[in-house]
Amino acid sequence: QSQLVESGGGLVQPGGSLTLSCQGNRDSGFTLDMYAIAWFRQAAGKEREGLASLSRVGNNVIYSDSVKDRFTISRDNSQNAVYLQMNNLKTEDTGTYYCAAKSAFRREAAVLIPAEYGYWGQGTEVTVSS
Repeated sequence: QSQLVESGGGLVQPGGSLTLSCQGNRDSGFTLDMYAIAWFRQAAGKEREGLASLSRVGNNVIYSDSVKDRFTISRDNSQNAVYLQMNNLKTEDTGTYYCAAKSAFRREAAVLIPAEYGYWGQGTEVTVSS
C-alpha cells in the first residue's frame, strides 16, 4: 500500500494551469509533516527530473530551472497533503508526475535528488497539448 497518492493530472492546453495533489496515508500513520517533500516528473524516454522540493519546516524551497517562476510547491499539514500549482504550462511539461517524501531533520535543506527519497506515489499523468 502506497503511503502517497497523487491526483489532479489531466489534459490541458499550452498556457493553462493545473494543480496536482498528493495525499499522505493517515490510516497507516504516515504524516507528511515528518518529511521533506518533492515533486518529480518523468517524460517518455527520459530520466526522472526533480522539479520542486520543500523542507519539513519553514520555507526552504528549491525549483528546477525548467519550472521556476511557473510552478509552486506547498503543503497543508492539516490536510496531510502537498500540492504543485502549475501555471503557464508548456508542451514539454508533459509526463508522469510523482510526489516523494524523505525523512529529514526539521530544517534540513530541500534537495532534488531522486535517490534521497524513500517514499513515492504511483504518479499522475499530465498532458499539455492543443
